[in-house]
Amino acid sequence: MTSISSVPLIAITQGDAAGIGPEVIARCFLEEPALMRGCFVAGDVRTLRTAAAMLAGPGRPQLPVAVISEPSQVLTVPPHCIPVLQVGAAMVPVTMGQASAIAGEFAGRCVQWAARAALRKEIAALVTAPLHKEALSAAGAPYDQFPGHTEMLQAAAAEHLGKAVREVPVRMMLANDELRTVLVSIHVSLRDALAAVTFDNVLQTILIAHAALIAALGRAPRIAVAGLNPHAGEGGLFGREEIEIIGPAIATARSQGCDVSGPWAPDTVFMRARNALGHAGEFDVVVAQYHDQGLIPVKYLGVEKGVNVTLGLPMVRTSPDHGTAFDIAGTGVADASSLLEAVRMAGNLSDSPPGRPKGS
Repeated sequence: MTSISSVPLIAITQGDAAGIGPEVIARCFLEEPALMRGCFVAGDVRTLRTAAAMLAGPGRPQLPVAVISEPSQVLTVPPHCIPVLQVGAAMVPVTMGQASAIAGEFAGRCVQWAARAALRKEIAALVTAPLHKEALSAAGAPYDQFPGHTEMLQAAAAEHLGKAVREVPVRMMLANDELRTVLVSIHVSLRDALAAVTFDNVLQTILIAHAALIAALGRAPRIAVAGLNPHAGEGGLFGREEIEIIGPAIATARSQGCDVSGPWAPDTVFMRARNALGHAGEFDVVVAQYHDQGLIPVKYLGVEKGVNVTLGLPMVRTSPDHGTAFDIAGTGVADASSLLEAVRMAGNLSDSPPGRPKGS
């Protein structure tokens, strides 16, 4: 049995209030209270009360919101409550399912608060509910300079470490029970993504994936690298990136102790890596050359189980593999499975607070 002193503190940012973020957070506390022990919401008290009320019904009373003023207070909150730390002034209510600068600003504010708390080791990890990129951009400075969570967290980490952003390289890993993939580039146009396939970027991605998964697996991961071109270039017939860039990066990573192979044909490597019933995956992770190449296979297996993990940060950050879902926001039907998986993975990856051994 896990004692209260061994529970890592995890902040969950509420995401865009006009989307399903607050609703799925409330549903997590309602459906999996044991898993959510030690978790609290960095967000807006009124928004979470509204979300909790949405889920109430016959035989299912509304979960109360317990207001806390610092992370450690979550350990004293009674069970069957949603602990919420109000981040700044209360948010003005917004219309569900509509992008707004108000919701975008508050979502960004919550992420920045949680990132700084994680960097100061006041919390063991953060889990980010989905924000809306259009709303974030509409919020103006400083949020409009960030395409999404990953870039915002990278900037916060660089500031904390006193480094330039380029000196804190990060990568996105999307994972579920069957497949993991790490991306060479993230939120850029396809044209820019192709230009990002350089020796340095591919090598750096392999090394970041290697270091991160050693901690998670307790051994060196088996890394497969996908080619960029059809059939991994077919010996140069369909492009020379595999010969001139990707292959040399793999060789260099291998010389530095990585268990890495490729470049493999991108249309089959994900099937080879998939760990399914009756099929043990050949690889622990696939390095994909651009966003859609890597994310389509994982999301096809089911967004309800996918978790986004940011690798390379001096903190643990996970998030669900879905967006704000404006089309169903406010209806009470959103599935919390992906957020629950993100919380579970954050707990597995995080270090317990100073002086607290990790629970078993």
